[in-house]
Amino acid sequence: QVQLVESGGGLVQSGGSLRLSCVASGFAFDRYSIAWFRQSSGTEREGVSCVGNNPGDTYYKDSAAGRFSISRNNDKKTVYLQLDDVQPEDSATYYCATGLGCFSGHYFPADFGSWGQGTQVTVSS
Repeated sequence: QVQLVESGGGLVQSGGSLRLSCVASGFAFDRYSIAWFRQSSGTEREGVSCVGNNPGDTYYKDSAAGRFSISRNNDKKTVYLQLDDVQPEDSATYYCATGLGCFSGHYFPADFGSWGQGTQVTVSS
C-alpha cells in the first residue's frame, strides 16, 4: 500500500524558515519522482517543486526558486522541502505526491497518482 506522510508545517513569521518532510512507504521509492504541491482556500493546487528519481533532477516554481530547496534521501525514503525566506503568500497546505516524472518542470497534479494528507504552513506578516 502506497503511503506518503508529510510533516514539518506550522506557524512561522515572514522571513523565517521551515523544513517539510515527506516519508514514503509501500513502493519502490528510488524509481519515482516526488513533487510538492500547495493549495490555499479558494485556489487550485499548484506545483511548488519536483525531484526526479535522480536527486540532481530538480525543478521549482518561479516564485520558489532561490528560496525553496528540494532534496531526497533514498535510503530513508524521504523527500524534504526546505522553505527559506517564507512570505505570507506561501501560506497553504503543502502536499507531497509520487509520479513517473517531473516532465522537465511541466508537471501537474494529474501526473501524480498518490498523495499525502498535507501539512499546513501559515506565514504571519
